[in-house]
Parts: sequence; C-alpha cells; structure tokens
Amino acid sequence: MEWLTRTELEAARDIVAGHILPTPTHNWPLLDQRVGGEVWVKHENHTPVGAFKVRGGLVYLTRLKADHPDLAGVITATTGNHGQSVGRAARMVGLSATIVVPKGNNPGKSAAMAAQGVDLIEQGDDFQSAKEFAETLAAERGLHMVPSFHPWLVQGVASYGLELFEAQPDLDTVYVPIGLGSGICGVIAARDALGLTAEIVGVVAEGAPCYALSYTAGRVVATNGVATIAEGLAVRQPDASALEIIRKGAARIITVSDDEISAAMAAYFTDTHNLAEGAGAATLAARLQERGAMAGKKTGVVLSGGNVDKDLLVRVLAGKGAGG
Repeated sequence: MEWLTRTELEAARDIVAGHILPTPTHNWPLLDQRVGGEVWVKHENHTPVGAFKVRGGLVYLTRLKADHPDLAGVITATTGNHGQSVGRAARMVGLSATIVVPKGNNPGKSAAMAAQGVDLIEQGDDFQSAKEFAETLAAERGLHMVPSFHPWLVQGVASYGLELFEAQPDLDTVYVPIGLGSGICGVIAARDALGLTAEIVGVVAEGAPCYALSYTAGRVVATNGVATIAEGLAVRQPDASALEIIRKGAARIITVSDDEISAAMAAYFTDTHNLAEGAGAATLAARLQERGAMAGKKTGVVLSGGNVDKDLLVRVLAGKGAGG
C-alpha cells in the first residue's frame, strides 16, 4: 500500500465528519495512579457503533458507491465491530449488506449487526473460515467483498489518530490494539502525516499472536487457531501489507494474556465507568505491563471498542477473570 498523505487523511476525515462527531480523549486521575504515570484514553467506545471501525466503513462504502452506483450489495466477514461498521455505512449510502460471522460469535455484537438490517450468516469456527466462506458467497451472488484491511479503511480509521494527536501532540508513546491492522496503520499514518515522533506500540492477545510472531520473523506467520476473550484480536493470519506498515512504523508489539485483559476491563469500569471489550482493554493491559518502563512518560491508549459480552463482563467484574 502506498503511504498516505495528510491531504488524503483529511479528505477521509471530512467523509467521517459528515456522519459522526469526534470522540473524546480523556485523562483519568485514577488511571494515572494505576499505571504510575500520565495516560490519555482515546474513547472510540463512544462512536455510534461503540467502536472505531465505523470510520473505515463510512469512507470505504462512500467511495465504493460513488465509483459503482449500480452495485447490488456488499458482503464481509467479521467477529463484530467491522460488521457493524459495514452494516451502518451500507444503510447510510443505500446498499444491502451481508455479514458472515463465525459460529458462537459474541451474541451482543451479532444482535447489533442484525439491527442494522444486514443479512447475518453464521459459518465457520473462526474469523478465517468465516472470511473464506464470505469470499465464496460473494462470487456466487455477485456481491462486493469488503475486506478487513484496505487503504480506504485505513484512511477512515486514521481520523481517530488525527483527533488523538491534535488533542495531545506531545505523547511519548501510544498503545494500539491489532486485529487485522487498520487501526494501528491508521495511527501510524496520522503520526507521520502530522510530523510527530510518538512511538507506536501494537498490542496482541497471547492466544492470537500472529502479528507478534510475524513482526519478529519479518514475514507473515500464521497460526493454526486462536484462543482469547478478545474477539477483536482473534486473527490467525496477518495481512501482508498491514504487516509491512507495522514493521516500519511501530516500535514493538506487546503480547498480553486474557487475565491481563480482564484486569484492564475491570480497571476501566472502576476508574472511569466506561465499558471496554477485550480488544479495547488490551492496550491498557499493555501499558500496565510496561508500568516501570513508562515511568515519567506521557502515554496514550486506544480504547478501540466497548461492545463487551454481558456474561463476560459479569465474570470480569466479579473478579473471576477470563476463565469464569
């Protein structure tokens, strides 16, 4: 993917701004005490779908509809937030949407997608198998397959990176979760476009380490499966173009356990009264893991989404952790 200019990012932000308001960037004193330093939270849990993905969906489908006004409809695969994004954006631009999710998907996210008016299909045991089924169905039905990683998606989600850095341009380090990579690539693009020097740190789940393994190996390394409460991080095969950007633009990738993610979810509720899903809490878990190394630094964490499963939240708040 060719690198993105400030002009391109601002044009994408204009599309996003036509539909949603900027999300807040807050500093919470109790979180500062917990992490042992100054930390700023980018609250992407406050978008209309409760996650950052809607930004990319709006840009992608707005441009797709302009280029193909007679398009019948779109299809994509997701574990939740990407599907909500595509569903909402499709409704806004006048396209039908089919969403494929793996069996046993987060029921709250599936219900939210269905409420957008999409054709929701459960197929496959994980994201990768759902994606492969969606690609087959796209060919059979003549639908446009919306990818989970694409330059237009990156441009759209980079709008939250611009908002974060314009609010706090002197951040030393920003922690960003990695699913398929649009979020962290968008933050890297925003930092570079604004000429800033903040370190970008990617965060993955211990049970879904493919991007950490690939970052270290310098090539795409897939895993045979995933096992994590953070379904937004549950990817077993990296996108090659995303990996290239991350290896060039990120300082490191941190791996966090489900217990650490659970503790961070509980911390968000206790210290800020915000709900964080697993992927959204992973960045705070990473910041807590680096408590000593980040002493005296001004850091940012991306709370990428708040669409947490109710039963999981109850277990976490009861102190029962990831295992229940």
